[in-house]
Amino acid sequence: MTLAQIEDRTEREQAAQQIYRDAGITVDKLGEHIGARIGQVRLGGDIAPEQVEAIRLALAINKTIVFEGQDHLDDDKQYAFAELLGDPTAPHPTVTSRGEQLLTIEGAANSWHSDVTFVDRIPKASILRAVTLPSYGGATTWASTVAAYEQLPKPLRALTEELWATHTNLYDYVGQKEPSGGVDVSRKADHYKEFTSSEYQTLHPVVRVHPETGERSLLLGHFAKEFRGLKSSEFTDLYQLLQARITKLENTFRWNWKLGDVAIWDNRATQHYGIADFGNQKRELHRITLAGDVPVDIHGQSSQVLQGDATHYSVVEEPSRLSVFAA
Repeated sequence: MTLAQIEDRTEREQAAQQIYRDAGITVDKLGEHIGARIGQVRLGGDIAPEQVEAIRLALAINKTIVFEGQDHLDDDKQYAFAELLGDPTAPHPTVTSRGEQLLTIEGAANSWHSDVTFVDRIPKASILRAVTLPSYGGATTWASTVAAYEQLPKPLRALTEELWATHTNLYDYVGQKEPSGGVDVSRKADHYKEFTSSEYQTLHPVVRVHPETGERSLLLGHFAKEFRGLKSSEFTDLYQLLQARITKLENTFRWNWKLGDVAIWDNRATQHYGIADFGNQKRELHRITLAGDVPVDIHGQSSQVLQGDATHYSVVEEPSRLSVFAA
């Protein structure tokens, strides 16, 4: 039986325990809807296949997973580990000045988003490693977009299941004068210029179906700029309502970084927010993203490219089934 065939979350977690034991890893749940800590594994390109599958399973169930004590990792070992979980993308569709294999994150992206939703082939996961940390602050918070959808009352579910949103990299957040932590105004302006050097627009369903779990989730975040068929004022009001559902504290998980920490999140089922509460101190993390599929809605309709070609950025992954286990 596959993960998608078990609808009850508790049953999924119980069934997965044997996979974790057989792989020799521990999975400690850290939140009801999102978050788990993985232990008894040394990350790198040489971990056993059964541990790779167990990590994939833990990620699908818990949405965000964290590893501690991975001080041995460098960029090459982080990349080698990422290759075991999928096909790494280019660092970014437009930002090419911050690494050739991975993206250097400086400061904190203090806005709720899923990564790179302005292209059709949204990454399936991101792997983030702490490199330089401030003496205080700089935590990251993730939110479950699956939990948010499941908690919607039926009338709102019916509405969102028919909505489509245009996502673009020409978004307002980068150009705002709000603090982004450790990044001065001139560097922020340079980053915005590079980030928007090529324009991308993609029409995505607001409710997408997860290709591995079968769960439905809300696909929004700060790259979304309009709902098809609705006025801009209607977009603003409805977007804020749905985002408030996503970022409800009970649906979130917060991690205070330490050196040696690695976090992986399912980009198809989460949003995240880097908290800029560390003044002018340096905060640097290295991110690798993994190629994903093109989202589909509950009727099987796929996202549509409106502008921009992302073939140089990523392949389109053919989703594979997670490990089969007895229910």
